[in-house]
Amino acid sequence: MRPDRDLDRRIAALALPALGSIAAEPAYSLADTAIVGHLGRTPLDSLAIASTALNLTAWMAIFLTTATTSAVAGLAAGRGTDRAGRVAGAAYLVAAVAGVLVALIVIVAAPALAVLLGARGPVLSGAVGYLRASAAGLPFLYLSYAGNGHLIGLADTRTPLRIAVTANILNVLAEWFLVYGVHLGLMGSAWGTVAAQAAAAALYAAASWRRAPVRPRQPGRAEVADLLRDGHRLSVRTIALGVVPLTATAVAARLGPVALGGQQIAMRVWYLLALLLDALAVPAQVYVSSFLGSGDAEGARKVGRRTLRLGLVAGIGLGVVTAAIAFGVPVLFTGDPGVRHAAVVALLVAALTQPVAALAFVLDGLILGLSDYVAMRRAMILAIVAYAPVALLVLRFHGLGLPGVWAALGLWLAARAALLGRRWHAQVSHRPDR
Repeated sequence: MRPDRDLDRRIAALALPALGSIAAEPAYSLADTAIVGHLGRTPLDSLAIASTALNLTAWMAIFLTTATTSAVAGLAAGRGTDRAGRVAGAAYLVAAVAGVLVALIVIVAAPALAVLLGARGPVLSGAVGYLRASAAGLPFLYLSYAGNGHLIGLADTRTPLRIAVTANILNVLAEWFLVYGVHLGLMGSAWGTVAAQAAAAALYAAASWRRAPVRPRQPGRAEVADLLRDGHRLSVRTIALGVVPLTATAVAARLGPVALGGQQIAMRVWYLLALLLDALAVPAQVYVSSFLGSGDAEGARKVGRRTLRLGLVAGIGLGVVTAAIAFGVPVLFTGDPGVRHAAVVALLVAALTQPVAALAFVLDGLILGLSDYVAMRRAMILAIVAYAPVALLVLRFHGLGLPGVWAALGLWLAARAALLGRRWHAQVSHRPDR
């Protein structure tokens, strides 16, 4: 039992501080929803459309964290610190260039994105303005992803936690002042988040270059090419990942403004809570990469067993928490009784998905630790097959409402967990130690 307790302590030492850094971006969105929700139904619906599109741009760049974490962890464990520094430098370089390019694309494509997601009239105008203002924060967000991957790859989750807490406090204060102090309304929310993202990027850069034991170095072509190759594989997977919540919002928009507002609240609350489970994916990824980098396959298998068990227990507990807060939380986001009721119903159904979400997220971390990005891409694409039929039924029969939307999301998560679990077992069950 003692080895398991030691391993649990090591997992907790990474997972608990990782909660804050993982929850940073969802917490921005949650603060936006709480502040904007009291401006009325139209601004809340505009935010629902815009934040869904912005989440896709964020997810497309998450490889800057995930690929960098695996590469830095494996190289550092194998005493390849010089190349680990060049990998971190490549992440920062790619983040800067990609952030600017994606920001320009969002500014130009904002009207088309908002219409695609079902925005009309005043909701369309608000969503386009929010998207264009928020685009200014994307380069900073991408740089933060690079810094996060660098530090977590070095098994430092405490610094990202401090940065996340600082940035989120700044976000709330800036948004409150801009929205209600100087009466900028929805645009004040967007600019407050941009300010917080800029501060987070500056803090990550300071931590990487001044305090990290392995500091970023000028990358060579090989490091940039490897990151872009892994990024391509992960981005295809991430686009597939983004399709599901993107279409879920589009389906809710076609159910009417009340359903859309309720879905925005439920999704933001569920997403923040569910990503707390993703904290277990951090030690799963770091320790699997490290054990395999040092040739200890049995150590990797032990990490897989423990993180999956802990994830399932945490997922069940979080499902109970989600159901318990469903009746009280929506009042914090809106005064509209119809929207509050829709959010309560959605959260109660969403609570049932938390255990399978836990398994899916932990398995994400384990497969990332293997650097098996092709398998992740394949599993994500195939999981859409489980989601799509129920989502289409909701479009055809509106009476299924938000419970139908969340049933589709639950099937998607279950399919992801099943496919990734099968791959993990096949990859590690018979792998020998070096």
